[in-house]
Amino acid sequence: MGSRVTLKSKGKSVKGAKGAEEKSMTDCVKEWSTWTMKKAKVITHYGFIPLVIIIGMNSDPKPQLYQLLSPV
Repeated sequence: MGSRVTLKSKGKSVKGAKGAEEKSMTDCVKEWSTWTMKKAKVITHYGFIPLVIIIGMNSDPKPQLYQLLSPV
């Protein structure tokens, strides 16, 4: 095979490095936001009903726990 000739210019490599740095920062922010949203979804899923029960127990008429959980 033939030998390859590559041309490197200093200006382009500096811009490329800067763009790669910004790209990795945006990727980091995207990963962090995705991780945060997944955790928030789990917390909301498992925390909603206990929150409703706690708010119901602290209401004015003070119902019993079985009264809060019964469908009637």
